[in-house]
Amino acid sequence: MASEASHTQPQPLAPLAVGEQNPQPPKVIGGRYGLASKEFTPAMVKAVFDELQKKSPKNHFTVGIQDDVTHTSLDFDPEFSTEVPGTVRALFYGLGADGTVGANKNSIKIIGEETENFAQGYFVYDSKKSGAITTSHLRFGPKPLRSSYLITKASFVACHQFSFLERLDMLKYAEPGATFLLNSPFGPEEVWDKLPRLVQRQIVEKKLQFYVIDGYEVAKLTGMGGRINTIMQTCFFAISGVLPREEAIAAIKYAIKKTYGKRGDTVVQKNYAAVDEAISHLHQVQVPGKITSLFDIRPPVPAAAPDFVQRVTAKIVAGEGDDLPVSAMPIDGTFPSATAQWEKRNIALEIPVWDEQLCIQCGKCVLVCPHSVIRAKVYDDSYLGGAPSTFKAVPARWKDMKERKYTLQVAPEDCTGCTLCVEVCPAKSKSEVKHRAINMMAQPPLRESEAANWDFFLKIPDTDRKILSMSQVKDVQLLQPLFEFSGACSGCGETPYVKLMTQLFGDRMLIANATGCSSIYGGNLPTTPYCTNEDNRGPAWSNSLFEDNAEFGLGMRLAVDKQNEYARELVWRLGFAIGEELAQAILNADQKTEEGIFAQRERIKLLKEKLAGVDTAEARDLVSLADALVKKSVWIVGGDGWAYDIGYGGLDHVIASGRNVNILVLDTEVYSNTGGQASKATPRGAVAKFAAGGKPVGKKDLALMAMSYGSVYVAKIAMGAGDMHTVKAFLEAEAFDGPSIIIAYSHCIAHGYDMSHGMDQQKAAVNSGYWPLFRYNPDLVAQGKNPFQLDSRAPSIALKDYVYNETRYTMLTKSNPDQAKKLLALAEEDVTSRWKLYEHMAHQPTNGAEVKK
Repeated sequence: MASEASHTQPQPLAPLAVGEQNPQPPKVIGGRYGLASKEFTPAMVKAVFDELQKKSPKNHFTVGIQDDVTHTSLDFDPEFSTEVPGTVRALFYGLGADGTVGANKNSIKIIGEETENFAQGYFVYDSKKSGAITTSHLRFGPKPLRSSYLITKASFVACHQFSFLERLDMLKYAEPGATFLLNSPFGPEEVWDKLPRLVQRQIVEKKLQFYVIDGYEVAKLTGMGGRINTIMQTCFFAISGVLPREEAIAAIKYAIKKTYGKRGDTVVQKNYAAVDEAISHLHQVQVPGKITSLFDIRPPVPAAAPDFVQRVTAKIVAGEGDDLPVSAMPIDGTFPSATAQWEKRNIALEIPVWDEQLCIQCGKCVLVCPHSVIRAKVYDDSYLGGAPSTFKAVPARWKDMKERKYTLQVAPEDCTGCTLCVEVCPAKSKSEVKHRAINMMAQPPLRESEAANWDFFLKIPDTDRKILSMSQVKDVQLLQPLFEFSGACSGCGETPYVKLMTQLFGDRMLIANATGCSSIYGGNLPTTPYCTNEDNRGPAWSNSLFEDNAEFGLGMRLAVDKQNEYARELVWRLGFAIGEELAQAILNADQKTEEGIFAQRERIKLLKEKLAGVDTAEARDLVSLADALVKKSVWIVGGDGWAYDIGYGGLDHVIASGRNVNILVLDTEVYSNTGGQASKATPRGAVAKFAAGGKPVGKKDLALMAMSYGSVYVAKIAMGAGDMHTVKAFLEAEAFDGPSIIIAYSHCIAHGYDMSHGMDQQKAAVNSGYWPLFRYNPDLVAQGKNPFQLDSRAPSIALKDYVYNETRYTMLTKSNPDQAKKLLALAEEDVTSRWKLYEHMAHQPTNGAEVKK
């Protein structure tokens, strides 16, 4: 830790004190390494000792960074190495959630246990939930490994995603004569011409041995979906020869059994089949002696990106963030938001394509899209001038907008290919049932044309919010999301709710975000997904600790209320300058609707104009606080680990405060961000970390506990089972003048099934009675109505028809069938008793008493 107030740093003080006792004290200098998690390599150590040899060595030095501001850094020779000769150094570049890291961990275990080699592994990945680049650094050799740093000279390089070659220098660490393994959709005869010029040059000049395999084709043949880990692992062992082929395959299969055995024999057999098929699909490429490519690696971000994004963000996106000098860093540490739009990850193999003739314009696909890549607009056809030839538009199916055009557009370079949109689409072809109004097609051939369509689409103005019905999904699809292209998992069950929240209230909302998945994909660097509209209004987002998020959000509410209170007081005091009519209109404004919000903003604009010539302290204060007179929507967001467990005490305190805060609980029923540990939201019988034998007790009923106050708006929602119900709950919660809490069913990869069926599972959860939909609105009491509304029907399917679609439940049927049967029976009792309770509550008469405050 640097301490600029002291004459030196703490670490050198002890040797300095000892040296003072010596008539000829030794030369002592101090410095820092590992800043910002930078590497500390032998080359850097050598630089320190070289500095010490100088007549006037630099004290308070840094090493590993480029300090071009205070010039404390030491130069070092990156080529210097102390690695043991004979060590195999392998680099594997994978896509987050494709299994590459897990497979390489198994590979290290196999090499360490089955051979005489010493083995070592380091794994690097960012905080994106999935879809990010992962790098596995594997070393093995006959002598002990003491290289506690990442590989910079690799004898084996594997690229598990072909698209990486278009935007990253995959081979810069490959040493001459190394082996390069590429997962490629192109065979050995055609792949060469598909490579960027830089990649071809490196292969030729470094004389690399080049192999290709279509890992996704093998995965498709063997039912592995997008998991190519065991396929690529098998190829590595086959090429490297670290073990005889048969021994390697046997060891891999043993690791598969050990890793996936609890998930059932079907999963194990699919992995076995993938291993067996891999070798026959592996081909060596005969490398031509010349470079034939006509294209280069594309820039990390588009040319239209802002200056900071071009200079700083782009370097980090390209994996070169460690090369940034100190001068490139913002002085105050501020990074711009709305930068996820520039990343263009291109990770989807397939993207949705709109069939405009079949589409009924319902908006369901737009609503469920986890990454906001599907958008819809209704607009005047005059905006079609200059449209690309492939841009699609059809007459809008709105009663009051019949003369306008409708377009559904996909952002091809930002899509993750989850297929939720396809699964939820209700419009099917009568002649071909599998064909819908939106269908998945290969991304590469469509990328260029659809990217042009997307750019054109963004230039078309959004529909005026004032003329839309916010309670209709059909209209909600036309609202601009102010949360886009996040690093959440493909098919994420949380982000559709977050996106919807920003569509409805984003231009006037403040978000307190608990630590967890939603804070990682919400406030991740180098790019962030929260953005602004054309008026530069958007969510004000902040993340506090895990355990105090509710209190943090309450503090936001108190601050907003105080600002509003003082601003109102100033309006009253300055009525003579503002004009009594305008002052009264501002103070008495009805801001319950979009029209009301818009009208108040127009008044505030006029207020600022009137105060422009008033040079008093109060006038200046009011100008700075005037925007606080527009209604603010405060949201406290987090997962079940926060709301049910670690932050529950604060949550209870906040909902008991009576303050107007809105709470969104993204309930995945596990601690998703840390790897799927059990929480109090985990249901009975589900297997999770810390509940390997199936959770023996039932799920905590957070909604019922909140309803017990009688003064809290409570809703339990599941978008896949009731999209209109979900929208309505958000609107009612925000409109309620007091604490509100929405508990949202959020499917998750930790549940163990294909996320493309996430919305179907949500529907099954509701139909089984496990997740009843309801709303509890205290405002209804004053109207003489029952505040509790049970919005879903009685269970129509057996609980097992819901739970046994998920690995988290079926795992127990394999490892302990008797316990699984017992817990299922108890879980069925939970569902029955809870449904009876809610049904009883829904049929209770009301006396019309005033709501408790």
